[in-house]
Amino acid sequence: MIGRNMEKSTRVILALDVTSREDALRIVEACGEYIDAVKTNWPLTLAAGPAIITDISRMKPVVCDMKIADIPSVNSLIVEQAFSKGASAVICHGFPGEDSVRACVETAGGQAFVVSEMSHPGGKEFTAPVADRIAQMAREVGARGIVAPATRPERVAALRRIIGDLEMISPGVGAQGGKASDALRAGADYVIVGRSIYNAPDPREAARNIAEEARLAL
Repeated sequence: MIGRNMEKSTRVILALDVTSREDALRIVEACGEYIDAVKTNWPLTLAAGPAIITDISRMKPVVCDMKIADIPSVNSLIVEQAFSKGASAVICHGFPGEDSVRACVETAGGQAFVVSEMSHPGGKEFTAPVADRIAQMAREVGARGIVAPATRPERVAALRRIIGDLEMISPGVGAQGGKASDALRAGADYVIVGRSIYNAPDPREAARNIAEEARLAL
């Protein structure tokens, strides 16, 4: 199954970490006009089953975020399954090393984002010290792009200088304290927003507000 192309319209990716299939589909339908893609992670996949990737992919492109971090052969199997369900891209960790990352990238036909530095406070402990090297590796192996923290715009700017024209998706907007406008101005291509949208009283309005912030920033 071939996933949808991810456009650069609103620059907003919805991180959909709910645990109900019905809630997930309702939120995607409500927010569809204001998001470019949906990022699915383990909570929703374990709760609703892998078929939820297919269901959402019929509505919006899906970035399958399993934070893939295993040996090359296992990584390839995970990527194959994600794309067979309709994913448009996957996210893998960079710390397992070049061979593991390359397996993801090659199996994904280049449609893989590599986590360089995580957005939560603990990300400063272990991912931040090696983020520059991971970003360079992502470029060397032909990844689509990297994941960089919207919570630290200065790091977004620094990593942009390393990756050149690769794409950058930035989590941490909203509940973690990052601002969409700051991340985009620093060099991110997309911002990833979860709780601030799906936990909002009106997810559509929340998504619209972030998309408007992104539009004004660009």
